[in-house]
Amino acid sequence: MRALVKPTEGPGFELRDVPEPTAGHGEVKIRVMRAGLCGTDLHIQSWDDFAAEHVKPGQTIGHEFYGEIVEIGPGVAQGNGRDELHVGLRVSVEGHVVCGRCRNCRAGRRHMCMRPVSIGVDRDGAFADYVVVPAANVWVQPGTIDPELGALFDPLGNAVHTAFQYPLTAQDVLVTGAGPIGIMAAAISAHAGARNTVLTDINEDRLKLAGAIDGVVPVNVANDDPRQHFPGLGMTEGFDVGLEMSGSPAALTSMIDLCNHGAKIALLGIPARPFAIDWNALIVRMLTVKGVYGRQMFDTWYQATYLLTSSEKLREQIRSIITHRFAPEQWEDAFEAARSGKSGKVILEWSN
Repeated sequence: MRALVKPTEGPGFELRDVPEPTAGHGEVKIRVMRAGLCGTDLHIQSWDDFAAEHVKPGQTIGHEFYGEIVEIGPGVAQGNGRDELHVGLRVSVEGHVVCGRCRNCRAGRRHMCMRPVSIGVDRDGAFADYVVVPAANVWVQPGTIDPELGALFDPLGNAVHTAFQYPLTAQDVLVTGAGPIGIMAAAISAHAGARNTVLTDINEDRLKLAGAIDGVVPVNVANDDPRQHFPGLGMTEGFDVGLEMSGSPAALTSMIDLCNHGAKIALLGIPARPFAIDWNALIVRMLTVKGVYGRQMFDTWYQATYLLTSSEKLREQIRSIITHRFAPEQWEDAFEAARSGKSGKVILEWSN
C-alpha cells in the first residue's frame, strides 16, 4: 500500500509502498479516505527536536483522518448494536492512545493521561491507504458527517474543547490567531450565541477566510487596533472571554490588555519558547487563565458531532476552512501549501 513515511533521521518524507497492516488484538483496520495536514506534520517534516524525540525512521505519519472500517481485530465487540463496531462503519479517530493505568486515566480524565502515545507521531499514522488503531479510539460518524468534515474532527475538537471552557452566550469573545483552529473556534463562538466574536491576526489571507463566517469580526492587528471597533460592537469595557490559539507572546499580551476585569482566558496555542507576561495586570484584573490541550475524551467528540449535525450552516462554515485538496502523490505540494501561510486546512484525498 502507499504510505508517507519518514525515511531517515532528518528533513523530508517519502511516499513508498509498504506492507498492508493487520488489525491486532483490540484494534481495527481503517481504509483512509481523507486526511488533514497539521502543524505537527510540518515539525516532523523539518525534523526539529520534537520530531527527533518521537518519530522513528520508517514510520508512517498523519493523525487527522476519516475512513471506513475494513477489518475487526480479535477482542473487539462486534455487531450492529449502538456501541458495537463492524466492517463498513465510517469513522474519525482520536489520535491520543492513553495508557489506561495512570491516576488520570483511572479517574476518567483520559485527555490528561501521563503516558499518551500519539498516532502518526509515536506509532504509524494515517497518511496511508490503511491504518490500524485501537478500537477504543474510534469515533463512529453519522451519515451527515462526510469524509472531509470527518477528517477535521481532530482540530475541530481542539477548537470545541477550548471554546467551551467558559460560557459564551451573550459574551464578548476575543480569539487570537486565525489559523484553521482559531477560525473554527471563532465560528463556534458565534454559533453558540456570543454577543460579539472578534478574531485577530496579522495574516490577511486567513483573516479573509474568517471574514466569510457570519458573526465573526476579523481584525488585522498589524494595522488596526481592536479598540477602534468597540463603539460599533456596543462595547465599552473589554472582552469577557479570550481564546488564545496562536502561541504568540504578542497575542497573549494584547489579550490581557483587551480583556475586561474578571475575564476568563483559555490558552490552546503553544509558544515556541518561554516568554514574560505582565503578572500585575493578570492579578489586579482578576483574570482566570486556563491551559487547554487536545480534546476531552470523549465528551468533546459528542459536542462536536452535535454541533455539526444540528446545523447545516455551521457544517459549511467549517468546510470553508479547507482551501486545498491534493492526491497523496502531490504531498510535496500539499506541504508547501500548508507552510505558505496563505492556506486554510490542507487535505489529502486517499480514496473515495
